[in-house]
Amino acid sequence: MPGKNLDPASPRALLGAELRVARERADMSQAGLGEKLFVSGSYVGQMEAGTRRITPELAASIDGILGTNGFFARNCAKQGKSKYPEHFVEAAEAEAEALAIREYAPQLIPGLLQTEAYAREMFRAGHPTAPESDIDELVANRLDRAAVLADPTKPLLWCVLDETVLRRAGDSKAMVAEVLHHIAVLIRRRRIIVQVLPFSAGMHASMGGSLKLMSFEDAPPLAYLQGSGTGQLLDDPATVANYTLTYDLLTANALPPHKSLALIESVAEDYEHDQHA
Repeated sequence: MPGKNLDPASPRALLGAELRVARERADMSQAGLGEKLFVSGSYVGQMEAGTRRITPELAASIDGILGTNGFFARNCAKQGKSKYPEHFVEAAEAEAEALAIREYAPQLIPGLLQTEAYAREMFRAGHPTAPESDIDELVANRLDRAAVLADPTKPLLWCVLDETVLRRAGDSKAMVAEVLHHIAVLIRRRRIIVQVLPFSAGMHASMGGSLKLMSFEDAPPLAYLQGSGTGQLLDDPATVANYTLTYDLLTANALPPHKSLALIESVAEDYEHDQHA
């Protein structure tokens, strides 16, 4: 069964369904096929659910293992080229299918919560010589991701923001005030849960960087770790469980939601006051 937001007639959904049929016809478990493909059984489950793409390399191997006469290699290209960077393609597609997303943001407002002005400033900082048309495309793609929040209840989005995220304003105080007010509105609508990890918490469980956890209706959970121009999408159950514990420790050390909201709105008001002054 494809993910909740995935068009059942899309090439990726159809290819995943065909993979399940071919695997079952071969009387092979997800774990058994994963072992031959040098991936986990969870990874196979994600491909069958349409949560993860079947790469050209895996498609060729699948044809050889299941005896599908080149079917997957021929149809793999029909999944289409993603508008996201290669290291983020699978994570972005999984994000669109998730029932729950839990994210720790150590430096930046999470992409799903960014405003147009914030995203534009961020991309300009990272691509100082890029033409404006390229920046426009990056911003549009970033805002498209936030469309998942148009649904009033799903996915559940729970973010832990490091206090650094709130304080990194520089000369763009009005822009940061705007995005903080945007977050506050979503919190007050009870659409998202946000906690702030204050400086006073000291050392914490995710000093190494950002963390995103995603859970699904019909596929195993995933963890995503992102660095500068790199990303890892992890599905090993023990590894995901370990990162889930990391996130639980972060929420335990963060301010409770009502105090986090008060701090977010207070910082936004301070920025607006400084700007007007």
